[in-house]
Amino acid sequence: MEDDFDFGDKVPPAVNRMRNVIRDGEARGFNPGLIVLLVVGGLLFAFLVGNYALYMYAQKTLPPKKKKPVSKKKMKRERLKQGVSAPGE
Repeated sequence: MEDDFDFGDKVPPAVNRMRNVIRDGEARGFNPGLIVLLVVGGLLFAFLVGNYALYMYAQKTLPPKKKKPVSKKKMKRERLKQGVSAPGE
């Protein structure tokens, strides 16, 4: 059985199409994945910068937090630990 093929010098059509795709690949423009990455990255960057700006603004404008009042029981205990007698005893 002899293997003679009719297309010895010919290139299959699929290979010709792939060469055209490779040749025209650079002329298409931006990669869609790159565009999505840039948009998401830009939104994340804007969110972080906005949060930092709001934080700095709040630090300058808001008054400091008030401390919780200490209960009389805790004050009495602290004075006894320090050796100062509580008034009335």
